Amino acid sequence: MTQATSPEMSVVVVSLDSYERIRLTIAALRAQTAKHRLEIVIVAPSREGLNPDQADLQEFLSFQIVEVGPIRSTGGAIAAGFQRAQAPVVAYAEEHSYPFPTWAEALLLAHKKPWGAVGAAIVNANPGTIISWANLFTDFGPSVDPALGGVTSHLAWHHGSYKRELLSGYETEQLQSFLETEGFLHQALQDRGYQLYFEPAAKSNHVNVSSIFSLIRCEFVGGRLFGAARVRHNKWSMARRLLYILGSPLIPVLRLRRTLQEVRRAGQFDNLFPQILPSMLTALVAHCLGEISGYALGAGDAAWQRVPCELNRCEFLTASEKQQRVGNACVKNAVS
Repeated sequence: MTQATSPEMSVVVVSLDSYERIRLTIAALRAQTAKHRLEIVIVAPSREGLNPDQADLQEFLSFQIVEVGPIRSTGGAIAAGFQRAQAPVVAYAEEHSYPFPTWAEALLLAHKKPWGAVGAAIVNANPGTIISWANLFTDFGPSVDPALGGVTSHLAWHHGSYKRELLSGYETEQLQSFLETEGFLHQALQDRGYQLYFEPAAKSNHVNVSSIFSLIRCEFVGGRLFGAARVRHNKWSMARRLLYILGSPLIPVLRLRRTLQEVRRAGQFDNLFPQILPSMLTALVAHCLGEISGYALGAGDAAWQRVPCELNRCEFLTASEKQQRVGNACVKNAVS
């Protein structure tokens, strides 16, 4: 078979520092059935600090390294990679999420249709704790495997792929904001007349937060970013912000019902209920308090506070899970 001369999909991977931090994600990408059709775009503070494994990266059609200096926001780092991507389809692979071997092939097949974005299904990579399951369902409910494919209004954040031309018109700052709170990018694409598609054949093993204090921290900063982005993107008046602040105590109750429905849909209700309730409520309340902060005070430094949650997941696992992690998944001298 003749190898393609230009990539069909660019996969952006972000490392806070070294190649060791993303080695397991790269290994999952090396196992892709479509790896010879991929460009790998690694975003890192510096090439020297990254010290990439050239032998690993030579297995792809092409690769490049984007130096961005100290990473202050996840969205900013992903945007830097997206803007340098060469392929017509661009996707993001998290340092704590490991795509199944047919992930890229399934996304590429779906992108033959005119969908603006195609999302993947999420599998729990660390199912041994209730907190992990609570984090999985509160963050990704409708996308948790198994789920039916089709046109949707919601895709899991940081698990989407896009037709690159649809993103090229956004200014750098706007794209950074969209990729930090990705639901607003999905809404913007739908407002432009493009549909979102959920592709259940594209699956990724996702490592979830599994300690209670980490769950509270990550949900709070995520909620604050969401609340602030909601105000900014929708141009809310002070009166509307106040209205939502006053009504916020209802949010965990409403979200709990929807999230439990997703637990049932995914076939996990009998296994997880009722023991999942305390962790799930903790996550939902923490996110709600973050939203209130975002409505009232804006994002502040929440984007920076969320960087370790997204790019240094090992620090947010239980001690026993850290010890069980394979290979170099837990890197010493982690940013916190």
